[in-house]
Amino acid sequence: MKEFVDVTIIIVSWRVKGLLEECLRSVIQETKNISYEIFVVDNNSNDGTVEMINKQFPNVMLIANEENMGFAQANNQAMEKANGKFILLLNPDTKILDNAIEKTMRFMEENPDAGIAGCHFQYPNQKHQPSVRRFPTLLSMSLILLKLHRIFPSLPPLKKYIADDIDYSYSQMVDQVMGAFFMIDRKLFEQVGYLDSKYFIWFEEVDYCYRAIKAGWKIYYFSGAEIFHYHAQSFNQVLGYEKQKIYNKSLSLYFKKYHSMISYVVIRILSVPSLIISLIVQQFKR
Repeated sequence: MKEFVDVTIIIVSWRVKGLLEECLRSVIQETKNISYEIFVVDNNSNDGTVEMINKQFPNVMLIANEENMGFAQANNQAMEKANGKFILLLNPDTKILDNAIEKTMRFMEENPDAGIAGCHFQYPNQKHQPSVRRFPTLLSMSLILLKLHRIFPSLPPLKKYIADDIDYSYSQMVDQVMGAFFMIDRKLFEQVGYLDSKYFIWFEEVDYCYRAIKAGWKIYYFSGAEIFHYHAQSFNQVLGYEKQKIYNKSLSLYFKKYHSMISYVVIRILSVPSLIISLIVQQFKR
């Protein structure tokens, strides 16, 4: 008979050894009153991450990939082995504060309709970091692909998408929470399955939230727990043009799955100018 722990914590890492070490120490220091297991899935970092885990964190279960499998597939590798009543997908560029994992788990236990929950994010300077968004629409994504969000950030479709009207001081149901701290009820996982591994990175958690809601579950933002999030430290190492290609591919997949064929075609067409703009910006930054 399978023995369950309270929470399975899964961290996918790529070339952020120092931040990962800090993250793991914060998890261990700030998670005292519940049972848990930790998986680290290293996507071929080649920066000493594997050696650091083996030496300093012998109780962490390490999956060392020989190539970069992407975020969704790497999480799935650990989810397959998870023994938690809840599964926490945690980014390596985070730092757990004041028992945040247990607090979020207790919140989900008190709200049995919660399939997924996120918490309050802070930047390392302790400023608030937005972590809730609404589901993507054709208009909001078109504006983002054309980079108009950088010129006209106050356009209503953009403000609606980034949930600019959300009051982060209280817990509430939302469309989606950021994947950097993404707690899943095991019953939801058993119902809807794994992350879609066709997403290399980006939109895999949006997809999962959408599937959860369609299956009758709720997504919650929980205001009673906090973490530090350095934000995009792994992917900041990738050039802008390459990032845009991956973003466009993931966005196109999301629209192909959940929007009309016309919307999907529009997104595919607008992917071309988005790549051109990204390439021009990248050249000027050199």
